[in-house]
Amino acid sequence: MSDDLKQLEDAHIMSTYKRHDLVLEKGQGCYVFDQDGKKYLDFVGGIATCTVGHANPAIVKAMTDQANKLISVSNLYYTEPQILLAQKLSQLSGLKRAFFSNSGTEANEAAIKLAKKVTGKKEFIAFVDAFHGRTSGSLALTWKPEYKEPFLPLAPDVKFAPYNDIASLEALVSDDTAAIIVEPIQGEAGIIVPDTHFLTELREFCTSHEILMIIDEVQTGVGRTGTFFAYQHNHIKPDIVTVAKGLANGVPIGVCLSDYDLEPGNHGSTLGGNSLSAAVANATIDYIEQHDLVSNAKTVGDYLMDKLRDLQKTIPLIQDVRGQGLMIGIVLNEPEAARIVQQSMDHGLLCNAPTPSIIRLLPPLIVAKEQADECIAIFEKVMQA
Repeated sequence: MSDDLKQLEDAHIMSTYKRHDLVLEKGQGCYVFDQDGKKYLDFVGGIATCTVGHANPAIVKAMTDQANKLISVSNLYYTEPQILLAQKLSQLSGLKRAFFSNSGTEANEAAIKLAKKVTGKKEFIAFVDAFHGRTSGSLALTWKPEYKEPFLPLAPDVKFAPYNDIASLEALVSDDTAAIIVEPIQGEAGIIVPDTHFLTELREFCTSHEILMIIDEVQTGVGRTGTFFAYQHNHIKPDIVTVAKGLANGVPIGVCLSDYDLEPGNHGSTLGGNSLSAAVANATIDYIEQHDLVSNAKTVGDYLMDKLRDLQKTIPLIQDVRGQGLMIGIVLNEPEAARIVQQSMDHGLLCNAPTPSIIRLLPPLIVAKEQADECIAIFEKVMQA
């Protein structure tokens, strides 16, 4: 990164991110390139937003075609791409209605308001190590104290249960509990995968206590785990689902899905579900279905985890490999994740460290076994060194 560019960034952008000293200029498929033309295998994928690859021609065409017609006209008027996207998501989720926003945190804000409206109650239960966003409502549902303490008090009222522990919920439920919100896999906590029956038992618990079940699929959704939504592995139906990140291949969008409805004035978003983002989301879903990328996520994800577990046998630094589909965490015996991430980047692989001892892999769903092998070769070189 040039000194001039770094000085401009320091002068004009708020210091909310810890960035790598790397300026990315373009991408193609599963690869990105810096300003000097150096090529990197992208296993961050925009933090699970690059679903069908960088500069995908089908996405570029959908975006260009729609931009030549309409980008956004607000929600004062009907637009066809938004209605067609709502229909697609209803068919994929089994939930009738969609509220469109611009991000995952906004989708979770909508879920909070919908749960309050439906139940007339105001308390929520979330889980230890959960991450649901950084706006005031979604931040209240997020576990990490250092994210929350500078901004207290927050709303709504939230109690936290140990993840993967149904028995602990009984003591937290009150007459004013509106909903329980859960990630099918905790992404920001380091790819924490629950027991096989956890979501099924949570669904039963919510039903028996007349509490809404909200599933946050912001990171797990859109085919990443080997089903379109991760909750579908358990054959359950949540009351509310939120999705964002990978839905429009990096174009900002968020959605709250439910059979329940809101009335005019209950909620809104000027840009939510705009024609451009909706058209790109439609094209992304179509591409996933036409190329069977949900199956590819399972096939290549299983292959990559098997290869990582083979690597674990020869590299003592690797303690565990966990995940589902193309949402994978490498657990280290020591807090060396930042160093591994930096050295992997030096060798042409982008990965991410959500915690000091965990490396996270979220490649595009188009990734092939050959690129998985390329990733393994770089990890082997870095970790042995």
